[in-house]
Amino acid sequence: MPAATGVFRLRTDSHSTLAAAAATMQLTDREVVITGGCGLVGAALAHALAADNTVRVIDDLSKGDPTVLPEGCTLIEGDVADPTVCAAGITETTDLVIHAAALTATNHPDPRALFEANTRMTYTVAARAAAVGVGGIAFTSSSTVYGEAPRPTPEDHTPLAPISVYGAAKVADEAILTALASTAEIPVWIFRFANVVGPHQRGTVIPDFIEKLRADPTRLEILGDGSQTKSYLHVEDCCAAMLHQIATVDQPLWICNLGTADATSVTAIADVVSGQMGLDPTYTYTGGRRGWEGDVPQMQLAIDRLLASGFSPQHASTAAVERATAQLLEEFDHLEG
Repeated sequence: MPAATGVFRLRTDSHSTLAAAAATMQLTDREVVITGGCGLVGAALAHALAADNTVRVIDDLSKGDPTVLPEGCTLIEGDVADPTVCAAGITETTDLVIHAAALTATNHPDPRALFEANTRMTYTVAARAAAVGVGGIAFTSSSTVYGEAPRPTPEDHTPLAPISVYGAAKVADEAILTALASTAEIPVWIFRFANVVGPHQRGTVIPDFIEKLRADPTRLEILGDGSQTKSYLHVEDCCAAMLHQIATVDQPLWICNLGTADATSVTAIADVVSGQMGLDPTYTYTGGRRGWEGDVPQMQLAIDRLLASGFSPQHASTAAVERATAQLLEEFDHLEG
């Protein structure tokens, strides 16, 4: 097997050397590898694919929960940046890699470590995909690549000017994969997410509010001034949109925003969570237009390309928040019981 060096090299004897000429992939009887497959999006994708495909998950379990994986899904525990771990998951028979593994904290205490970890993972996956000639790679990118861009932000907005190291890493990840699409002739789908919400999620705004209110039902601290307003996409819509486009969009390189046509403020999320918990807490604000360093206070993606692909989200932004809140509250109650 050829080693990938500075240039991604495609195996000419691979089953998928003509993949770039036919950049759609019907997702039945395929071999799919999901990196970060125990996380929110990865696990939901595993559930969506497992019934009709062979699914392997690579996850180091630093945040993910293996109990959320569907029956029949194979878990390879380890860091996908480790070439040995990556090779155990991505093999000569792999049709599709969905690269969802990442350190996701936009305010990580060691920004250089975050940048290096994320780009190392992506390069290792890309190099391995080129070495064995996979049928395609789908990548979970982020709205953070745009920084504080005019809204709603289309995919062709330039320059990409992230204001966090996490966003900068996502730009670099995208660049690695666009190079792969060109030099190795492997189709690449890049999906730039709005804020994705759903069950089994921790460390984001909805579960943070739930945990705070469970600890003190009378008071809720809100980071920033509460006016931060962003699009929220339910994980069910996120995964359905990804799989729809992998199966239908015939492009060697496809970049698409995944979001909703509206947005929701942080204070509105507090209202949803408080209301579903039957509480009327006093809100206190830490102040400032950002919730944390690197936070983009206003974000809404243009979704014309998503709609033109034939997919429409089933949940608007606030409805996505409401559904995710209900799911998380049920989950918290179950864990407590």
